[in-house]
Amino acid sequence: MRAVILLIAFALRAVAQGAPVTIGVEGKTNQSATVAASGLFVAVAFGASDASGTDVFVAVSQNGGGKFAAPVRVNATAGDARVGGEQPPHVALIDRKGTLPEIAVVWTTKGVDGTRLFTARSTDGGRTFGANSVIPGSDGAGSRGWESVAVDKAGHLFTLWLDHRETAKAKAMPAMGEMKHDPTAMAELSKLYFSSLDDKTPRVITGGVCYCCKTSLVAAADGSVYGVWRHVYAGSQRDIALTVSRDGGRTFSLPARVSEDHWAFDGCPDNGPTLAVDGKKRAHVVWPTPPDGKTESPLALFYAMSKDGRSFSPRVRVPSKGAAHHAQLITVADGSLLLAWDEIGAGGRKIHLARAKADDAGKPSFDELSAGNVGLGNYPQLAETAAGAVMAWSMTEGGRSLIGVVRVRR
Repeated sequence: MRAVILLIAFALRAVAQGAPVTIGVEGKTNQSATVAASGLFVAVAFGASDASGTDVFVAVSQNGGGKFAAPVRVNATAGDARVGGEQPPHVALIDRKGTLPEIAVVWTTKGVDGTRLFTARSTDGGRTFGANSVIPGSDGAGSRGWESVAVDKAGHLFTLWLDHRETAKAKAMPAMGEMKHDPTAMAELSKLYFSSLDDKTPRVITGGVCYCCKTSLVAAADGSVYGVWRHVYAGSQRDIALTVSRDGGRTFSLPARVSEDHWAFDGCPDNGPTLAVDGKKRAHVVWPTPPDGKTESPLALFYAMSKDGRSFSPRVRVPSKGAAHHAQLITVADGSLLLAWDEIGAGGRKIHLARAKADDAGKPSFDELSAGNVGLGNYPQLAETAAGAVMAWSMTEGGRSLIGVVRVRR
């Protein structure tokens, strides 16, 4: 079916610069977006599904998100993508001198004995995508995904993901039945993997990961690589952990616990952390957890900061009006942070935005931004362009499931 770009104007107040647009493939359910930007070039990747399966598409803008070309399919085998809110297709841009950036996309697809991570690239500004290839080390048995991607200043593409190949192997072991009664021990079979497309050998960073919450990965300007995920600590406590590589991804530090939230939960929240690193080499983390550690309590968002990747400032709650989920955090040109999330309220989930600054002790201040008439939606994503930030999110309009895109005034 021919891909069609859908444009819809909204009367946004304080958040919009120009008319927002929506992106979608006609006749399909469009959701699970990510966004990347370089200069005024913006790329949005998303999943488009119907009864025949799910495909990955990318739409690009060359004017900072004000207008997009028609979406182009990325996956070579129609309908074989496996994407969702916590594991969307990820898009990254690799700058090239004197021409448009190279577009790289990473997504999860069904394999013979589990799921695999695939990647494809476009060198013509998103008009076509080349051959699909397996991310090095992601072709084992069992399921994997919940990935994140980052590009360093040299143009190397990194991928972080959760991997359950050892769980698949353990199913035939006699001790598996006993292990199922101990969630902490069971989680040790789930690993955090890191890979570069330039290195055919992936690195296992740690075991004990909460196996269906998204990860977040940042390649900092100084060559360091930071990753965060939800970890399973003793007593099945589901807290956020951070690791740092100071040598471009060759080795990683031991996991550092961001905050002890006392959330003992035998399950997966499907709600992972987000990470940003500023020019002062400070790591900023935002994550959802129950404020009182009780599973039945509505989730809230919390913030903490680290200067060294080992110790963190005390957690601070992000102001919200309802149960807060699916946070996304980026640094922007003035050194501040831009945070987006969705909240459960009257009528469904609604997008919220805030600008944040942290002092040297890690104490943040939050300035809520009006989301205008963005309306209902979930899983917001952010990127910084030369003209300011741009946000993409999943939404429904006129009975159609679409990707909304809007420029953000800070």
